[in-house]
Amino acid sequence: MSASRRHTREQPPRDPPPDERPSKSQRKRDAHALQALGAQLTTLRDDVLVRLPIGEALIEAVRMAREIRSHEGRRRQVQLIGKLMRDADGDAIRAALNDEGRDHRADVAVLHAAERWRERILADDRVLANWCAEFPDTRETVEPLVLRARAELAGEGPGRAYRDLFRKLRAALEGAAERSKPQ
Repeated sequence: MSASRRHTREQPPRDPPPDERPSKSQRKRDAHALQALGAQLTTLRDDVLVRLPIGEALIEAVRMAREIRSHEGRRRQVQLIGKLMRDADGDAIRAALNDEGRDHRADVAVLHAAERWRERILADDRVLANWCAEFPDTRETVEPLVLRARAELAGEGPGRAYRDLFRKLRAALEGAAERSKPQ
């Protein structure tokens, strides 16, 4: 073979130099991190799981892991999930989980805010006036519920108007939260 012919032949891709490749310890840490992320997936509900950027095989493996009660069988299934996670984008999954967690925390915050508003409105008419000033479109539905809820609390305890008041306040707060979300 001539020298000129050797230079025209395509060279196979070379591995990066040893100092640029991750060490074996780093590769093991990465694999364990993916396996831990996969184990975290087993705690999620199906509706959350299907919204994540993962394949159907991984979803099925996670569903199967939930059903396994044997410690050793579950451990092996989590290892399989870790193996399947190698083909998935771990950073995208983590980002999606963070988004899900942020949305859940926002929903819980709205529920707690609605509870606080309800208690404060029932205790003080000035708070009701503040609510109506902040959410004027709810005045017609909230004011009668407040009167009925106060009557219920004075009588036999919280009832339907108390719960309906919470629902109206929560709906108004959710609407405000949706409008204030960045697009």
